[in-house]
Amino acid sequence: MAKSKEEPANRLDMAARAGWLYYVAGNTQDEIAAKLGLSRQAAQRLVSLSMSSGLVRVRIEHPVAESLELGRSLAEHFGLDAIEVAMSDSARPSLLGIASACAARFERELQRAEPLVVGVGTGRSLRAAVEQMSPVRCPQHRIVSLTGSIAPDGTAAVYNVIFSLADKIAAAHYPMPLPVVAPSAEERTVLRGQAMLRPLHELAERPDIAFVGIGEMGPQAQLLVDRFISQQECDEVMAQGAVGEIIGWVFDREGRVLDCALNGRVLSVPLPFPTETRVVGVAAGASKVEAILGALRGHLVDELITDEETARLLLAAVDGGGLAKHRKARKK
Repeated sequence: MAKSKEEPANRLDMAARAGWLYYVAGNTQDEIAAKLGLSRQAAQRLVSLSMSSGLVRVRIEHPVAESLELGRSLAEHFGLDAIEVAMSDSARPSLLGIASACAARFERELQRAEPLVVGVGTGRSLRAAVEQMSPVRCPQHRIVSLTGSIAPDGTAAVYNVIFSLADKIAAAHYPMPLPVVAPSAEERTVLRGQAMLRPLHELAERPDIAFVGIGEMGPQAQLLVDRFISQQECDEVMAQGAVGEIIGWVFDREGRVLDCALNGRVLSVPLPFPTETRVVGVAAGASKVEAILGALRGHLVDELITDEETARLLLAAVDGGGLAKHRKARKK
């Protein structure tokens, strides 16, 4: 089938140019059509393609008052340094809000001139955040994985973000060439004891800042869905009080890392992190409320990035009628 005369040879190049002219330079679609020598309909399609293909990313920088208030209420209740609450659409739940907020937070750290060791965990939220990031060159920093990068079948773990980060950030990267969970406690000891990995462990155990996902425990637990643990193991740790996990370590509703067989096989860096490490937790969703609450109560994270719907659920769940106080404060 012959191409239309208006069909560009490299459609993405044209879409990028059309997107820049529209979103950055402020041209109308008629002006774009004239400048690119296309019909208005073709210009409109290219502008739409620039957004749908990810060439253009929209990031709202203005802090919405209600989101700020939700974050302040939660941070004050749990004594945390900061809680950033991204806007969300309750009718269409997605990770886009927290992904955009996490990407902006990550980029701010990478802009620092002083060398940093940046630890990264795993999960869908962090993976989505990396997809939102712009390429950056920062050779002064080191990016290190906090957990294993090998899935149970020997392939690369799908939601380990160290490899996708390598495509975006020009900095030294240190993947952890280990499983997330060892088959046994004895094998964990052997794997952790490899001399060649000692420098990696020392780097990963004391990052300047760490970005981690907060996972739930239950039928949709990521450890279970990705087959790092069996249904029986999931049931066992839940019977012992597990409500969530961070980089594979399961913890209870008070944020206490459980003394259990599963944690005896985890190959990730130890939890909790040293006090000098600033830990940014990233999570949202009704199913994760108990896990997030546990992480906040146990101060397993210093900061939290979540969305409005989750923040409201967190406030509703805390002792002392946090949600009612939040609404009362809004009316004043």
